Amino acid sequence: MSDPEQFSFRIDARLDGGRHGRAGVISTPHGEVATPAFIPVGTKATVKAVLPETMKQLGSQALLANAYHLYLQPGPDIVDEAGGLAKFMNWDGPTFTDSGGFQVMSLGVGFKKVLAMEAVGVQNDDVIAKGKERLATVDDDGVTFRSHLDGSKHRFTPEVSMGIQHQLGADIMFAFDELTTLLNTRGYQEKSLERTRLWAKRCLDEHEKLTAERAHRPYQALFGVIQGAQYEDLRRSACRGLEELRGSGGSGFDGYGIGGALEKHNLGTIVGWCCAELPEEKPRHMLGISEPEDIFTAVENGADTFDCVNPSRVARNAAIYVAEGRFNINTSRFRRDFTPIDDTCDCYTCANYSRAYIHHLFKAKEMLAATLCTIHNERYTVRLVDRIRESILGGYFDEFKAETLGVWQGRIKTPS
Repeated sequence: MSDPEQFSFRIDARLDGGRHGRAGVISTPHGEVATPAFIPVGTKATVKAVLPETMKQLGSQALLANAYHLYLQPGPDIVDEAGGLAKFMNWDGPTFTDSGGFQVMSLGVGFKKVLAMEAVGVQNDDVIAKGKERLATVDDDGVTFRSHLDGSKHRFTPEVSMGIQHQLGADIMFAFDELTTLLNTRGYQEKSLERTRLWAKRCLDEHEKLTAERAHRPYQALFGVIQGAQYEDLRRSACRGLEELRGSGGSGFDGYGIGGALEKHNLGTIVGWCCAELPEEKPRHMLGISEPEDIFTAVENGADTFDCVNPSRVARNAAIYVAEGRFNINTSRFRRDFTPIDDTCDCYTCANYSRAYIHHLFKAKEMLAATLCTIHNERYTVRLVDRIRESILGGYFDEFKAETLGVWQGRIKTPS
């Protein structure tokens, strides 16, 4: 039964000193998410190389899938017919879907997974990767794009994105927005922000309509997405604009996603601007971060949940996370290293396999290499955020942050 009261958020503890960071619990029809929480990404309804059951065992509370990719393959109607995303992928827990807007634009201008995390180059409103052909064009009604799979032509509007995400059936979904880059001019950022606001209103209207039509399905929460690049006035204006929006039936957003292009060193500042404007009683999701420094910064400044493909992506390329930083396990020094990846880690991989064995798997090009490393990296990230939550609840966040990042950055040596 689709009832908005199936979704809620409570705050259990707050950081002191006027900071926006907090620990809480998001309740959804498919279970609870204790926050702060890292949400691993299963782009095509799977975390690459790992069973959904394994993701549960390593502590994942929820998974995020991508509306763009599932729209193209297998199609949202098939996922809907299967009973929704969670049932389709045999995942026993909450799910998120993003709107597809990031992929439409990033793949559409040839940047694949990343648009811009630093402002390098001359401002230009026709940003496109070198040697690539434009596959996506934006207008005030939506985006026309060609599939990166077969070149077929498609059209996403706010209404189409809502329809796809309702069929996918995730517990939390995001409004359709236009993603800009740090190279876009200030004038274009302003124009894009208003376009995203108008799209957000259309998303609310369509969300209300589909929620009523699909009353037999569990309620799906809708988060508005905040853009505005590096500009404080635009970020704050975007937050206020989204918070004031109501659908035709009077409903507002259930939570908010902080997205868009930003430089790494400005992450905390931008999250702080947004969280100062957003209603405290609603959850905030930071789109696309997973490095330890970024996690601490985002949490301290008010992010409740965040997702990123990085832990699984780098794992498939032999990059491993440990307390002291990141290293590549396929280098020769690990050929005869029969110790675990990390003897302080409680994951399946570290309990059962040696660095030498995993080194061998990569050299032999065995698929098991990706599975074992992904399990470890996802567990490392999930566990780190769980410990951050514990530190907020226990009142020792600052000490935990200083120690963890001191070791990660090499300023503090771990006991030998």
